[in-house]
Amino acid sequence: MNEIIHELKEKEKINERHEKLMQDMQEEKERIEKQRSAMSRFFYSLFNISDDQMSYDDIDKMMYENTIIHGPNMWILMMATFIASIGLNVNSTAVIIGAMLVSPLMSGIMTMGYSLAVRDISLLLRALGRFGVQVMISLVTSTVYFLISPLSEATTEMIARTSPTLWDVLIATFGGIAGAIGNTRNKKSNVIPGVAIATALMPPLCTAGYGIATAQTKFLLGAGYLFLINTMFISLATMIMTLIMGVPYHRSISKRGQKTINRFIFVVSLIVIIPSIIIGARTVYDSVISANITRYLNEQFAFDNTTVVKTETDQREKTITVSLVGNTIAPDVIDKLESSLSDYGLEGFSLKVTQNSAIIPDGENADMITMAIQEKTINDLQQELDEKNSKIDDLSEQVESYRSQQAANVDMQAVSSGVKDVFAYLSDVSCGSMTGEQGSYVMLCAKSSKKLTDDELETIENYVKSQTGAENVTLQITQPKK
Repeated sequence: MNEIIHELKEKEKINERHEKLMQDMQEEKERIEKQRSAMSRFFYSLFNISDDQMSYDDIDKMMYENTIIHGPNMWILMMATFIASIGLNVNSTAVIIGAMLVSPLMSGIMTMGYSLAVRDISLLLRALGRFGVQVMISLVTSTVYFLISPLSEATTEMIARTSPTLWDVLIATFGGIAGAIGNTRNKKSNVIPGVAIATALMPPLCTAGYGIATAQTKFLLGAGYLFLINTMFISLATMIMTLIMGVPYHRSISKRGQKTINRFIFVVSLIVIIPSIIIGARTVYDSVISANITRYLNEQFAFDNTTVVKTETDQREKTITVSLVGNTIAPDVIDKLESSLSDYGLEGFSLKVTQNSAIIPDGENADMITMAIQEKTINDLQQELDEKNSKIDDLSEQVESYRSQQAANVDMQAVSSGVKDVFAYLSDVSCGSMTGEQGSYVMLCAKSSKKLTDDELETIENYVKSQTGAENVTLQITQPKK
């Protein structure tokens, strides 16, 4: 009987511990749920894209407004085109940035993406019409400018906009996303101007105008392609963000029609993006190869009594030509140098070494080596001359500083008295140490009882120099007219 009672008590204790454990687990679960809820609320508020978003009606009104052609906007567009064309013509980055800020091209592009997202074909056509007019105005304006401009050479700012790459696609996409978010907030920010600068719509359009004016297909097609990339991917990014924001469909396009449009957009985007990927890959490849070649030359061609005077690289022919001056490198060493090309990722490249020791051989290579030696000698002499000029400038500054200190420590009152005693015809004599654009100098002011000759003036000046140690002395002496 006692054993049964004992077992029952043990079971009660176990049940109590079990209930306590279950209660603790429930409390811990509730605590974790509260933490998750707080964390979820934090991240939701941190990445909530609907924060401060305009109402859907306000967004619609803004997008419709972007399709209306206003006379002032067209004038602003023409002025922005002139500004960008001048900036490109004189190679001024600051002026080009200013033109991008002034240009009103961005709004129409974003409206095209918005209309695709809300399935409104009429809004799309209106946006396309306005944008087409803007493009024509910009092209005509830039073409006219470059036809009358006396500067016809292509600048680096123009050339930079003729080879778009995958990075331009990414910039346009990310810029379009930022622009779509910023443009639909109640409180406007500097997002749109920033996107206009980053995506650079106006400069490539003006560069295309330069291509038309100068009949250079490279500039027309290259810059036109960059403008097409920026336009398309800003528009697509806007469409994606509009869908994410949940703007209601206008449904002027059927589901079947929307599918057709989506396929068309996908195919065109793919066609547009492929050349930029190829160009980007080529750019990366060339950059990597150039870096590898530089590292190869710096590490492998380090000889004590032999100097590299000239290197040439032809990436298309995959040849590296090195001109050496000094002790002759043995053929087996050259073979090792060529075999080490693969260690630097330069498989397929060949090495051509031109050497010159005591006697310069005849022929074309001799001319190349002679020119290389002369170029190196000139560069060395120029570097030595620059160093000496720098030292001279430093010493001149030190001398000038010493003279200024010396002049500052001179008793100018005593100098004035000495001048009055030596030159009896001078009165009201005063001296002072001055500093101006020409540096430090001593000024002497006085009155003369007679008309002074140039020799007398020079004598007074030399006397003041000897007394003050100043290199420059200015005399202000009032003399009688006769």
